[in-house]
Amino acid sequence: MSRLGRVTDTGVGRALRARVGGWLRVLREDLWTFRADPLPPLLWLRWFPHGLLCLVAFGVTFGAVAQLVDNGGVGPQIAFLLGLAQGAAVLLALWRPIPAWWLSTVAMVLGAIEVRRQLLAGGAHDFTWPWTSAGIIGHLAVLLLLALRVRTRVSAEALALTVLLTYVVQGLLGAADYQPTGVLAVTLFAVVVVLGTALRGRREARAELFEQTTLTAEERTRRTLLEERSRIARELHDVVAHHMSVISIQAQVAPHLVENPPDELKENLAGIRQNALEALTELRRVLGVLRSEHPGPGEPPGPGGDTAGHAPQPTLDRLDALVENTRAAGREVITEINGERRPLPPGVELSAYRIVQEALSNVLRHAPGARATVRLTYQPDGLEVEVVNGRPTGPAPPSTGAGHGLLGMRERVAMLGGTMTAHPWHWDGFKVTAFLPDTPPADTPGTARSTDHTTDPRGGTP
Repeated sequence: MSRLGRVTDTGVGRALRARVGGWLRVLREDLWTFRADPLPPLLWLRWFPHGLLCLVAFGVTFGAVAQLVDNGGVGPQIAFLLGLAQGAAVLLALWRPIPAWWLSTVAMVLGAIEVRRQLLAGGAHDFTWPWTSAGIIGHLAVLLLLALRVRTRVSAEALALTVLLTYVVQGLLGAADYQPTGVLAVTLFAVVVVLGTALRGRREARAELFEQTTLTAEERTRRTLLEERSRIARELHDVVAHHMSVISIQAQVAPHLVENPPDELKENLAGIRQNALEALTELRRVLGVLRSEHPGPGEPPGPGGDTAGHAPQPTLDRLDALVENTRAAGREVITEINGERRPLPPGVELSAYRIVQEALSNVLRHAPGARATVRLTYQPDGLEVEVVNGRPTGPAPPSTGAGHGLLGMRERVAMLGGTMTAHPWHWDGFKVTAFLPDTPPADTPGTARSTDHTTDPRGGTP
């Protein structure tokens, strides 16, 4: 039994020493540090808290010196050093809260020991001890700044050590003929630590919420961008499919246009037709995937593209009908066409039509009563599209759209290698200008060339 008892005692003692050693290591890591943790300026008040704490530090120093000299019986030199240490702790807490807490605590202990000597000698009759009023105010400020910027565990450890030192000085050492302030000080310290911890948690929650909101906005923008690109790809399907069908038909008819065509020519044309048909089949499969994931207006979702809507894609020939629809909604729209009108590539015609359509939709939604001007300028190397609206006659109603109209315009322009600007115009108006080249760009397709540097105040995102 004695051997078992020794073994058990040894095991329990070893476990206890390990646990105590772990606690000491945690305390050393949390409180025995001199790392900087500056108090950031507030958003609106800026440096006002720093100036206020400087006034508090001055008041703590002056009040501590006056109390210790006049009522505590402490010599002027020692009182000045103690008061200066307590005031400096408040200032130091602006940048290094943990060392400031150590400085304030040590100043309290040294001051309490010196005042205790005066109390026992009868030189400090009925003095507040072990905490002076100035010392309580200074330590409150230090603990508040500490709780605002360190983890809750560190704040709790600092509060616990403060309570322990207060108990040791007042309860174990004791004095005579004094007014006890230990309970009041500990209560106030606990309230301040709880308040600072709550404010710190609220600040961290707001920062996390802001971060999540930012990530959500970025994800929404990315998803909208992908949806716009899918919609553009669906619209361009008819254009690409038409060209592939023409290639297939021409490859099939070409051998009949030549008398006695050689076998090599027949084989090459047959290969061209076969490749065109295979490419057209794969294109329809891709379109089926896009339509099944993001069905467009009037397109019923389905597993393939066969049952999806295949309405002809609009061109600039339908621009007049688009303008008439806008006029029917009660808006004045002026159309100007400059230069010699000529057929353009189907992709350019489709993109120009969609840009005008989206710009007029923005005018209807965000500029009530405003007059719009649609200007098409045919240039030797492309088409310039310009949509300008004047000043609205009233406030815009709340928009229920996604607010990404300009994003779709920019993607269409970037796809063709063009340029685009969108910015406020005279007297609260807005102007959208896009140049669409009629030849493919020399660089990599899809490279963004938009020069739009503004945010649409009517709800669009550039």
